[in-house]
Amino acid sequence: MKRPILDFFFIILGILSAGLGLKGFLLPNGFIDGGVTGISLLVSFSSRVNISLLIFIFNIPFIIIAYTQIGKVFAIKTLAAIAGLALCLYLMNFPKITDDKILVAVFGGFFLGAGIGLSVRGGSVIDGTEVLALYTSRKTGMTIGDVILFINIIIFSCGIFVLKIEPVLYSILTYLAASRTVNFIIQGIEEYTGVTVISEKSERVRKMIIEQMGRGVTIYNGKRGFGKRGESSPYIDIVFTVVTRLELQKLKNEIEKIDSSAFVITHSINDTKGGMIKKRPLY
Repeated sequence: MKRPILDFFFIILGILSAGLGLKGFLLPNGFIDGGVTGISLLVSFSSRVNISLLIFIFNIPFIIIAYTQIGKVFAIKTLAAIAGLALCLYLMNFPKITDDKILVAVFGGFFLGAGIGLSVRGGSVIDGTEVLALYTSRKTGMTIGDVILFINIIIFSCGIFVLKIEPVLYSILTYLAASRTVNFIIQGIEEYTGVTVISEKSERVRKMIIEQMGRGVTIYNGKRGFGKRGESSPYIDIVFTVVTRLELQKLKNEIEKIDSSAFVITHSINDTKGGMIKKRPLY
């Protein structure tokens, strides 16, 4: 029962955060965001139709896509989350927080992004753009990021004719703040980093990673080029592992103790699957 309760908690928290971002910051100041939420805001500003109704209606096609392309459970959770957000916007009264445009753009985006990220943590989405992007990326050669960027370019371009250019420029700041917050909420301290270690003491490094860090390793058979010591001992084992951001410094410290001259390469990883990475799938 622990996982469903935690999912429910994340989704409720996400709905409240997104509701605060929309009604406490964006709506009173005429700002928009990207995605389906941005489309709903644009239509609401131009037609005066209630935003809660628009968010629910515009997300229905993406719920259907989620059901057919991702899974029944994810689609049901998404339907519940979007309906919950619509009810939250319709029934709850959030106070207008500020009139300062920079604060509205940054913190409106922050709370909206936190809401989207928390709902994803709970196994759902409250904005169907991600579902459309996933579906489109499977059918074309575009990445999910490319699809979302293309959609938002269209939305903000249309926004210029509805809101004028200055509110749209501030709205782009809102979108950037929201997207960064979503990335942090979803990845956060679990953002993974690939680490490659080239050391003459690779066996000790391997044992340390397994026994002290509790992580899996992959060993590559490598061949040296020309380094500080010339071309002696050309063959070497290369150690590769994946750790979280919080574990990275500890790993570097332990490598330093074993071999202070080890060559260590780190790089960000967008996603992982399988192996010894303890990560719950989002869908």
